[in-house]
Amino acid sequence: GERIAAHAITEPEAGSDALHLRTRARAVDGGYVLNGAKCFITNAPVADVFVVQAATDPRGGFFGLTTFLVEASTPGLTVGQPYDKVGLRGSPTADVHFDDCPVPAGAVLGAEGAGASIFTGSMKWERTCLFAAYLGAMRRVLESTVEHARDREQFGTPIGEFQAVSHRIVDMLGRYEGARLLLYRAARSLADGTADEIGPALAKIAVSEAAVQLGLDAVQLRGALGVMDGEAESLLRDALPARIFSGTNEIQKNNVARALGLGRRRPAARR
Repeated sequence: GERIAAHAITEPEAGSDALHLRTRARAVDGGYVLNGAKCFITNAPVADVFVVQAATDPRGGFFGLTTFLVEASTPGLTVGQPYDKVGLRGSPTADVHFDDCPVPAGAVLGAEGAGASIFTGSMKWERTCLFAAYLGAMRRVLESTVEHARDREQFGTPIGEFQAVSHRIVDMLGRYEGARLLLYRAARSLADGTADEIGPALAKIAVSEAAVQLGLDAVQLRGALGVMDGEAESLLRDALPARIFSGTNEIQKNNVARALGLGRRRPAARR
């Protein structure tokens, strides 16, 4: 916890298409020089070090990317102003620019050309562990929603006795439990080394979609109170980006389909 890191992958023209980054790493004596720009980088305004994906061979496909560890104080590295986001306001996000940014050879993570492999491995962890935080938020909102339905009365009756309310809460519980079990299974596969592309992708989809829907339901069941500043609307705002970051849910479905032998395959990479 002494230092904060940021993972600089996404670019204005390369979000889901991570194999076509425009940030370039040119080999020079003793290391490399980075040029390019990253956007939507979590922790960028407060990071001490950046894990940067850059192309060392733009035509190399899967083997054309290399990962670098770049100190925030490196000349040529600049960070833009933090974004104003709909949610996740406790997670500062900004653009990062590299202008003739020198990086020593010892700052290469892994080896030259191993960037895509490192990226793929790190995403399995991110799509699993990062989304565990949403389980806690969902559970807290679910419990407070049940309590609200027990206490809030309309027409002389607790609203939880109305089927329109109770059935919605049962659906909230079902979504939460289904997402939790998928994420736990993905976490177990990471721990025992059997993780494939399917488990983390399904967990990411399930948790993010459940969080958004649970937030919508919690707001609706609170009525006017739901749109006031509170934990239900906070969950909803924080959950909306979850369907986009770490690879959009549509991309996750593509990954699962490809793992099942469906859809388009990646072109063979040159080496």
